[in-house]
Amino acid sequence: MPAVSCRMFPGGMPERPYGWMRTRKPMKTAGAGDDILSVNDIEVVYGRIAVALKGVSLRVPRGGIAALLGPNGAGKTTTLKAIARLLQTDRGEVSRGTILFEGERIDALPPNALVQRGCILVMEGRHCFGRLSIEDNLLTGASTRSDGAQAIRDDLEKIYGLFPRLKERRHVAAGYTSGGEQQMCAIGRALMSRPKLILLDEPSLGLAPQVVEHIFEIIARIVQTESVSILLAEQNANLALHYAQLGYVMEAGRVAMSAPAVDLRADARVREVYLGMGQGSEGFRSRRPVRTEQRWLI
Repeated sequence: MPAVSCRMFPGGMPERPYGWMRTRKPMKTAGAGDDILSVNDIEVVYGRIAVALKGVSLRVPRGGIAALLGPNGAGKTTTLKAIARLLQTDRGEVSRGTILFEGERIDALPPNALVQRGCILVMEGRHCFGRLSIEDNLLTGASTRSDGAQAIRDDLEKIYGLFPRLKERRHVAAGYTSGGEQQMCAIGRALMSRPKLILLDEPSLGLAPQVVEHIFEIIARIVQTESVSILLAEQNANLALHYAQLGYVMEAGRVAMSAPAVDLRADARVREVYLGMGQGSEGFRSRRPVRTEQRWLI
């Protein structure tokens, strides 16, 4: 049964005056015709044998945040890699369905062409160049640009405005910085490419709660003021749903449930299984399956 499509609801983004990179635009309530990304019934196989995704459909509103939720192995990272055209590194491929970015099919483009169009993946685990300085890492994000050294330098200063800690550590090798600083560097490097859509994989992984909250506040600020769209894969469902407008719960390679983030936060089943707010919750893996109206949720 197909996932239920839902209207986008505001997610309580903090409104802060912050000019950065493009003309400041207010966040809009997006309809189906205002999506920057549309994934339609895709199937992903590895080695032409193992099926990893089965009929996944989702959308990302322009100038908004959509969250992919679910445990390890649910298919969140595979979904992001399918969009970013990076499955071939693991002998994977999209065997069915379509992926549209700004209304055009991208499921046959090479990864570098997708980056040039404005869609970029920030991978799980940060993946900074350990021997390069923070500043050199950031500058690698501008390698596809052709608008001149001064424009790149101006954007670098704006990144330092977003992440003052990176400016303090700009000459330090990234491998000698903290996990939080490396995550800021990875996001800043993506922003240096002037993206329209960022695919963000597990930004909270291995970070202290205070650092995670700070990073999410900056993500929300970028979306609110610059209309950069975000597709976020995250296990911290409570935090992700606080900042997102749309939420997709993934289970065993399928979208088990989709709804506006405010509705998912209020759903008793989601609150118990993912947010730890139910009574007598035994966790995800120890619970018996319960049939929902949309799909298998748990």
